[in-house]
Amino acid sequence: MNRRPGAPAHRGGPDLEGSAVARSKPWSALRRAWPLLVLACAAVDATAQSAQPQQLVDRAAATLQTFLRDPDMVWLRANIATARGVLVAPDVVKAGFIIGGSGGRAVLIVREPSRNEWRGPAFYTLATGSVAVQAGVGSSETVTLVMSERGVDALLASSLKLGSEASVAVGPVGPGAASAPASDFVSFARSKGAPTALSLAGTVITANNEWNTAYYGRAVLAPDVLVRGGAVNPNAAPLLATITRPRS
Repeated sequence: MNRRPGAPAHRGGPDLEGSAVARSKPWSALRRAWPLLVLACAAVDATAQSAQPQQLVDRAAATLQTFLRDPDMVWLRANIATARGVLVAPDVVKAGFIIGGSGGRAVLIVREPSRNEWRGPAFYTLATGSVAVQAGVGSSETVTLVMSERGVDALLASSLKLGSEASVAVGPVGPGAASAPASDFVSFARSKGAPTALSLAGTVITANNEWNTAYYGRAVLAPDVLVRGGAVNPNAAPLLATITRPRS
């Protein structure tokens, strides 16, 4: 076939150059969007990491309210305002029956005596090889008052074993409850809606720095939160208010 002078030659095959350009456009767009996708994924991951600590704080506030409303927790209500700290574990799970492992997560808030100001929470993990507990009790919620400066100092370390490095006693319950024995920690427990006998002796309490960092958005340790007051999360206000709220 004759073609006009100057006319381009006709190629019967596909336009490879044009196809390559067309194929490169989606990848170019993806490369441009990739930094935004990475930032979005990081934001979602940070939100997810902080959600678990906040759920624990919310559950701790609800647990503390339940204990303070319990008519059997007379001693707890009378002494919580002057305690040096409050350790709340909304769910301590017992692995065995009568004798077995036990563990859970807890939050600690501490009272700064000179200002009578409550600070926190800081996050902790509870674990023990054996626990003295009533038969049939699979899990419980606990509130433990820190009654001494020694108890606070022990919790500011990376880990603490109750009964060994600091004394712990089961708190008295009931309207006519006697005074609790002198102890660094006084613990109270409830299971299935009623007080239960649970000893925390032998429990190892370990600071959960990963959750502290997730909750406050930067690397912090328990002393940064509880002593220096250098880390604050406004979402902890309901928990702190539970302690400072006037009670009859």
